Amino acid sequence: MTHLSNQPKDGALQGTGSDIAFQGKYAFAGNYDGFTVYDLSDPENPEQVVQVYCPGSQNDVSVYKDILVLSTDSSRSDDSCASTSLPATEKAAWEGIKIWDISNPLAPEYVKSIETECGSHTHSLAPAKDGRNLYAYVSSYSPNATYPDCQPPHDFVSIVKIPVKHPTSAELVATPNLFPDGGYEGRPGASATSGCHDITTYAKYDLAAGACMGDGILMDISNRERPKVISQVRDTENFAFWHSATFNNDATKVVFTDELGGGGLATCTGEYAPELGANGIYDIKRSWSGKKKLEFAAYYKIPRINTANENCVAHNGSLIPVKGKDLMVQSWYQGGVSVYDFTDSDNPREVAWFDRGEGLSGGGTWSTYYYNGYAYSNDLSIGFDTFEIDDSIDGRAERVQQYDLNPQMQTPFRY
Repeated sequence: MTHLSNQPKDGALQGTGSDIAFQGKYAFAGNYDGFTVYDLSDPENPEQVVQVYCPGSQNDVSVYKDILVLSTDSSRSDDSCASTSLPATEKAAWEGIKIWDISNPLAPEYVKSIETECGSHTHSLAPAKDGRNLYAYVSSYSPNATYPDCQPPHDFVSIVKIPVKHPTSAELVATPNLFPDGGYEGRPGASATSGCHDITTYAKYDLAAGACMGDGILMDISNRERPKVISQVRDTENFAFWHSATFNNDATKVVFTDELGGGGLATCTGEYAPELGANGIYDIKRSWSGKKKLEFAAYYKIPRINTANENCVAHNGSLIPVKGKDLMVQSWYQGGVSVYDFTDSDNPREVAWFDRGEGLSGGGTWSTYYYNGYAYSNDLSIGFDTFEIDDSIDGRAERVQQYDLNPQMQTPFRY
């Protein structure tokens, strides 16, 4: 991998960099203080064109047509962009999703908010089959008996329905219980299930994969308002916190990540086994009755040894569209960026990497995604990066043009 450019954080948005979504020639990069719009007309040197100040962690962002959705998972005094922090123990505190009109990407307009229980750590979009409505699956977790709006056991997700042509009519329509048995009870060093951290939808196949703290799940979302868990897996030996999920292009595999230590631990020092803080690769098999079932294949962890001062664990990434292969680019905090091949589910291998080095970033890279020939990364502390991957790896992918990319709303590649 070749590092081409860095756009440093500036202006009002000095918070932690988070997720990224793409549409047309624009990248929308989340930040705990709001979001930034970058013009990718020159992909090797993106230009910051808009900053929207609207504080509230994590501010993970997704886009669909003229709609942008932003997640708020910190208790605020109200739903405005002038809000201040408020303890979650206060009933008046607000958390949830914010909806923006981006028909003009250079002038985003805040049009609606929806409060959801336990806030919105992340969200995942799923358009209805007729295209009239957009559904947002809101992931949130960590209930507490002292939080009026986040009570235990919190075994559900919140589903928000957003009319595509009338987003101001968005409403909360369902809170299905995904874990009627309570989910995993946890163990020392590993989280119990109390909601989901990330859900990735794949509307073409009517599927969603949920990384739900103590459990990994596969869901049938053919009825968008009534998702049904069809397979559930648990790794009581090596996974500590089921964090995120990525399908391969034909939806025959899911890569789950384990965010051991919540992103703050140095798990790449050699002290932690290669199965810890890693990806878990699961094949989607069909049982004798025809039902889809998750089946474990292998773990993948970056092979480099880092120092004890570098937080390093599996985090957010996306597929690279090379036909006939399963390739993924992924952030590993201060472990850098890794490109790996999991075409053979049982034997994943790294094919490229970038490591900025110790002490240059206060946290490392949060999210790295492949979009129209380049890999773009949002660093926690030092801004927005662009990478080029060697043509021997992604040469065929460079010919695949995407109109948009939402890492938690997968769509098939058109090769």
